[in-house]
Amino acid sequence: MARKLRRPPKIVTRRNEDEFYHQPGTLPGTIFIDADAPPPIIFLIDYNQTNFIHEQIATPEECVPYLEMESVSWVDVQGLGSQDILQRLGKVFNLRPLVLEDIVNVPERPKTEDYEDQLLFIARMVVAKEKTCGFYSEQVSLILGKNYLLTVQEEPEHDCFEGVRSRIEKNKGIIRKQGADYLAYAVLDAIIDGFFPVLELYGERIEELEEEVIVRPTPQTLQHIYQIRRELLQLRRAIWPQRDAINSLIRDGSDLIGEEVRIYLRDCYDHTVQVMDMVETYRELASGLMDVYLSAVSNKMNEIMKVLTIVSTIFIPLTFIAGVYGMNFSTEKSPYNMPELNWYWGYPFCLAAMGAIALGLLLFFWRRGWLQNSVVIKRN
Repeated sequence: MARKLRRPPKIVTRRNEDEFYHQPGTLPGTIFIDADAPPPIIFLIDYNQTNFIHEQIATPEECVPYLEMESVSWVDVQGLGSQDILQRLGKVFNLRPLVLEDIVNVPERPKTEDYEDQLLFIARMVVAKEKTCGFYSEQVSLILGKNYLLTVQEEPEHDCFEGVRSRIEKNKGIIRKQGADYLAYAVLDAIIDGFFPVLELYGERIEELEEEVIVRPTPQTLQHIYQIRRELLQLRRAIWPQRDAINSLIRDGSDLIGEEVRIYLRDCYDHTVQVMDMVETYRELASGLMDVYLSAVSNKMNEIMKVLTIVSTIFIPLTFIAGVYGMNFSTEKSPYNMPELNWYWGYPFCLAAMGAIALGLLLFFWRRGWLQNSVVIKRN
């Protein structure tokens, strides 16, 4: 009787925050919930030109009455730690299984998908760290409907939407006069603009490293340069596909996005191009810092070798003289066996000759400019 083999469970294997993969044979629409993911917190903002509501709700079903109204509803889900709530959220908003999979299984490559009645846009949001050079990175999924916007974030601690919330609450600008498509643009624009404070910190850090590389390069300097290059690469991998996704959205269009909002999206696209240019510029500066560091270390080593060569060159004739008079030939056997050993002033004369040779070599090196260069490097 053949023994029945048990099939292993289908899971998502995660190696780091930038790459993951499903095991072969995983069913489409399979949801993977990370064990460390925070539980979802749901916030609802509903508004029109005259009314405004901002509250935290406990269940996704509480959104249903607002979705049936003519006002614009923004449902912001912060956290991916409950499969039950996420599946109920999918039922409330009638999300397709593949859409729910893209939302939950992070990280997903930034992209846009048009489903006629819904528009999915997956973006990467970065927020600068306050005390150290670096940034928090998380995936944000935007699902745009006729009169609603659903945003799903990985965690509730960091986001860059406070400006959008403030504009809605205080009725600044035209946001409360527009529809859900303009709200989606405002959220997406806030995500793109969030890259600029991060890049500003990296610009300041690169300026500090430039001075450090030239004045006092250390092995820790090289580690900092490598770290900046890695983090800039992560920023590039985040903004590059977002630029393509926004360009695709502008080019192909959607029934859910009006012509006026498409014009605003062009400005958002320009911001992504500007971010890309800044990232590429800083990456080139970081690569240049690497070359400057290696050149500085090499020059420092050359100066050290020059100083050692000067010292060795001065002591070569002195060692020769000391070696000759250290042979101790007896003058009693032959008058040619070092007769100066019996001189009254022989020892002072030998020391004076050594000193004269050393001073003469130092004067020769100084006139050639070798000694001055070594002194300047040592002073720095």
